[in-house]
Amino acid sequence: MSQILKLENSRLDVVLEHCVRAILAGQVVAFPTDTFYCLGADPFNLKAVSEIFRIKRRPGGRALPLLVSSLDQAADLAENPPAAFFRLAEKFWPGPLTLVVPASRLIPLKVTGNTGKVGLRWPKAPLAEALITAAARPLTGTSANVSDSPACATAEEVERQVGDVLPLILDGGTTAGTLASTVVELDGDSARIVRPGPITESQLKECLG
Repeated sequence: MSQILKLENSRLDVVLEHCVRAILAGQVVAFPTDTFYCLGADPFNLKAVSEIFRIKRRPGGRALPLLVSSLDQAADLAENPPAAFFRLAEKFWPGPLTLVVPASRLIPLKVTGNTGKVGLRWPKAPLAEALITAAARPLTGTSANVSDSPACATAEEVERQVGDVLPLILDGGTTAGTLASTVVELDGDSARIVRPGPITESQLKECLG
């Protein structure tokens, strides 16, 4: 069963230290973002990456999105990001927009689902940002649920779906989001919506001109 840390009953610095220690030891931690709860792990630890696939019962050919806490951090994870990447990121980050771009050599191929591409997002959630910053690295940001099951907005929902195989859940209350992030794949400066979400097509077109 999962250990559940309720943020309201704990000091933030103590919680962050505990969670970061678990992540750097190769464990998977569920925590809330601005959309839903996600499974956070060290993307450079292949054992931890494999554990996420096991927890979610997710096929190995599906990529894992990464969460960042700055645009510079995201740019380091992309291979020659185009101008459209920076225009969209500067407009909608932090927020519910995932940008899919060619992955830099820093990212293990397994994280990309063997596609060579990675989805990057800077969540508008102080707790998530603090955890990424404390870990001093991007974290995986796939939803904390069994694949093809509903995303979880509370720690209790996470526990019901994956609590039997997940070691730690950071309970930050109910998330504010009702939709998963908009996913946009970039090919040079052309953009294609892979998954509709809170950032609309008209907003994207207005930003890109």
